[in-house]
Amino acid sequence: MAIGMPKTYAQVSVGIGITARIAPPALPVYVQPVCPTPGYLWQPGYWAYDPDDGYYWVPGVWVAPPEVGVLWTPPYWGFSGGFYGFHAGYWGPTVGFYGGINYGYGYWGHGFYGGRWDGDRFRYNAAVFNINRTIIRNTYIDRSVFRYRSNNHYAYNGPGGVNARPRPQELAAMRQRHFEATPQQRQAMEFARNNRAQFARFNHGRPTAAAMNRVGGRAFGERGRAADLARANEAANRQRENMATIRARNAEAANRQRTNMATTRARNAEAANRQRTNIAADRARNAEAANRERTNMAATRARNAEAARRERTNIAADRARNAEARKRERTNMEATRAREASANRRAQMQARTQQRQQMQQQRMQQQRQAQSQQRMQQRQQMQQQRMQQRQAQAQQRQQMQQRQAQSQQRMQQRQQMQQQRMQQRAQAQPQRQRPRQQQRQR
Repeated sequence: MAIGMPKTYAQVSVGIGITARIAPPALPVYVQPVCPTPGYLWQPGYWAYDPDDGYYWVPGVWVAPPEVGVLWTPPYWGFSGGFYGFHAGYWGPTVGFYGGINYGYGYWGHGFYGGRWDGDRFRYNAAVFNINRTIIRNTYIDRSVFRYRSNNHYAYNGPGGVNARPRPQELAAMRQRHFEATPQQRQAMEFARNNRAQFARFNHGRPTAAAMNRVGGRAFGERGRAADLARANEAANRQRENMATIRARNAEAANRQRTNMATTRARNAEAANRQRTNIAADRARNAEAANRERTNMAATRARNAEAARRERTNIAADRARNAEARKRERTNMEATRAREASANRRAQMQARTQQRQQMQQQRMQQQRQAQSQQRMQQRQQMQQQRMQQRQAQAQQRQQMQQRQAQSQQRMQQRQQMQQQRMQQRAQAQPQRQRPRQQQRQR
């Protein structure tokens, strides 16, 4: 059966509406009621928050969508900046990010596996949803989707809960056209807020009405049995009255404790005043004793100063006498040193004189020895020179004799040559005369 509804719901943006300082309780596990009529979609139950009484459970319920073709993205709690923020749910063409929370019944953390739109009719996956197939016939069975199911029951995204991030298709869904919760869904929230049995502070995370077949319809507990909301609310109210009585008793006890504390403070203040008075008297006595002590100390300081002055005077006189004695001692030492220095100088001069004389004698002896050696050397040299001269003269005589002998030989040779020439001339002269005579005869 198709549904037709006017588009009377405003578009909404996705954001944080409510914040809390403590985390929501774990999600309860409950049985889904049978879908009451074709076209209704399942809104999973979730924890909402009241600033005065804390978290309360909004039951899972079958609701009519605002228009054909839209799906419900459940709300979720997310931790950020030290607070738990509530991200409201919305209707849209596809299911967006709902914190990775496992709400069950097709909402297993990411996406939706409970059915799909087929034109203007919604087809239910009977393997996921609780459907009476004799009443609702637009169904199918697909058990393969159970591989996407998870087993955690965390009610928030963040440390200690579910650590999930939006997938690309979920980010795209967040940017699509959205519709806020319908009046039926807001009525379901008001129903939960007005029933004390739905608050976690009374049910300790086990709500009486875990799910409903429709808004304003029958409520069911976690095991699918009809919930007795009247009895649960009566018990919750009794618990609330008991808590109010306990608070009143605690307030009365606190008032008595404050009165006792005020009396104790007054007694303590009186004791403190007496103690301050005693302390002031002690301080006055201590001050007087301190003044006497300061006076005695001043007199002692004066006596000590006088004794110190006399001691300084005696010390100065002792220093002066010691200085005079040291001066005389220095004078005597200087005179002794002068005499010793003079004697040392005379002894040094005598030693230098003796050394000079010895050195002069040694030099004289060395000079004499050197002169005698020089004379001996000169004599030897002169003798050698004389011998050399004699040898040279003998050689010269030999050379002269040789020269004379050579000259005599040359003279003899010349004479012989002259004789030979004379003989040759004598022999040649008659021959010369013959040609001349012949020429003359001609």
